[in-house]
Amino acid sequence: MSAGTSSKTATRADLRNIAIVAHVDHGKTTLVDAMLKQSGAFGDHQHVDDRVMDSGDLEREKGITILAKNTAVRYTGPSAAAVGAPEGVTINIIDTPGHADFGGEVERGLSMVDAIALLVDASEGPLPQTRFVLRKALAAKLPVILVVNKVDRPDARISEVVEETGDLFLDLAGDMPDADDLLDFPVVYASARAGRASLNQPADGGMPDEDNLEPLFRTILETVPAPSYTPGAPLQAHVTNLDASPFLGRIALCRIHEGELHKGDSVMWCRADGTQQRVKLTELLMTEALERKPADSAGPGDICAVAGIPEITIGETLADAENPLPLPLITVDEPAISMTIGTNTAPTAGKVKGAKVTARLVKDRLDRELVGNVSMRVLPTERPDAWEVQGRGELALAILVEQMRRENFELTVGKPQVVTKEIGGKVHEPVERLTIDVPQDYLGAVTQLLAVRKGRMEQMTNHGTGWVRMEFLVPSRGLIGFRTEFLTETRGTGIAHATFEKYEPWFGELRTRPSGSMVADRAGAATSYAMTSLQERGTLFVEPSTEVYEGMVVGENSRSDDMDVNITKEKKMTNVRSNADELERLVPARKLSLEQSLEFCREDECVEVTHDAVRIRKVVLDQTERSKVARARR
Repeated sequence: MSAGTSSKTATRADLRNIAIVAHVDHGKTTLVDAMLKQSGAFGDHQHVDDRVMDSGDLEREKGITILAKNTAVRYTGPSAAAVGAPEGVTINIIDTPGHADFGGEVERGLSMVDAIALLVDASEGPLPQTRFVLRKALAAKLPVILVVNKVDRPDARISEVVEETGDLFLDLAGDMPDADDLLDFPVVYASARAGRASLNQPADGGMPDEDNLEPLFRTILETVPAPSYTPGAPLQAHVTNLDASPFLGRIALCRIHEGELHKGDSVMWCRADGTQQRVKLTELLMTEALERKPADSAGPGDICAVAGIPEITIGETLADAENPLPLPLITVDEPAISMTIGTNTAPTAGKVKGAKVTARLVKDRLDRELVGNVSMRVLPTERPDAWEVQGRGELALAILVEQMRRENFELTVGKPQVVTKEIGGKVHEPVERLTIDVPQDYLGAVTQLLAVRKGRMEQMTNHGTGWVRMEFLVPSRGLIGFRTEFLTETRGTGIAHATFEKYEPWFGELRTRPSGSMVADRAGAATSYAMTSLQERGTLFVEPSTEVYEGMVVGENSRSDDMDVNITKEKKMTNVRSNADELERLVPARKLSLEQSLEFCREDECVEVTHDAVRIRKVVLDQTERSKVARARR
């Protein structure tokens, strides 16, 4: 239900709201940096880091955007007067993640804006995440500006990429009623790193002909509709994101659709469950460049932040206190992957100073995550100290675990599983569309790898550059643990991206890991003497003198079954020769990261995560108990 029932609507020429969407690593965050610099957001004396919008430690380390963030660019260039705003135009930019696992962030970002800038790499072209975000934007009927970025790459193929993107539009908009209007999109050619753009297509590998981003700003002002509203209509503001401040508590980011908000106003808070409550806004903030600054009022189309409502969540509405009209709730796609997260139950629990090991602390932290993360769910399990956490993909869940590890939590994390659905009395599981770019030499290896994982090849294109692009439909289960093996098979040259496609009937058993585990059969310190004889049987994960415990996985067995080993065995000392020569024959241990450990896990294994270590262990630590369980299964 919207407030604007009368036909008299007005627009705000001095405001534009746009989201920048793209696949991972196509240059969104770099482009926002350049727009901020050229609009004078930073003085010449200020030192600004690259990718200034990627503010989190993990975002900087992994080079990806995890949370959608907003910034405001104040544009006062020559194009402002042409659209009726000689004083300048405020362009609110939402920088969205490019990874499908953070799709909830993208959907929220699109609910705040009136158009999108679709960034596509001039060499790689549209990839799965491009399809995902474009499908969401077209469904929301948002106008699109195509920005072909990195035109100065030596391997750029600009005309082909524009054509491929046009085909993607046709494919996605084919069955939409007003598809023709959507397909008429402007194209801007840019090099975000150089801060240059043009409307004329440069030669492949060449620079845009203008030496600034003026053509991009002009296109944004002409293409993005100015926010429209009904003068005198009652307040309607949608909560699209949450933040927290040590001074103000929970902050709600809102897009105002109708009416005005003032600091100190009493407004009606329309909750997700249908109830309404009158609340007072203690603070109102507006974004200027990268800072939030206090403001007295905000009008229709503005993206602002309000404080004073501690329990507010995403999708709810702030409405006029006398005439409350709630807006529809924001919906996001269902989670596809789940993992069990619980307290650390290994013998090493609590050994690190200041570690958070209690169930109450873990549960509070998971509840806190739910506040700002709409695409995650936390469900209880049979055990009081473990919870099932569901999310879009294994990367999203691994990042949550990594954040908790850095906050000094100690956890036991189960193997990622898929979230199934019952449709027509049959169990269905999620299937993903996997796009792979590999050198031709690895074509056979990759096809074989995916055949084991029940992947179906949909299409294959050869660009004639020695590289092949393949599209597969693969059950999400088959992709758990796929990335590490894929990089090994393609010698680190392959690129793989997957997005959720649909649910299909259960594919049956998948056996993706052919090898077993080497499991320590007693506690103690690993010795180089024991490791020298064990390394012939497989690959070891630990180094000499590492403390191990019974049930801890210390290596990968080259055979398919598990092997209990004594890795603490010491050499009997004699007066014949020294122990020194044992060290020289040891192969360096294989160090697994958190994501690799989660991928390596089998059903009867889990990962112990502490601040200073990530260890794989058996769910049942005791050797005799494990053999009883194995016998019962047979």
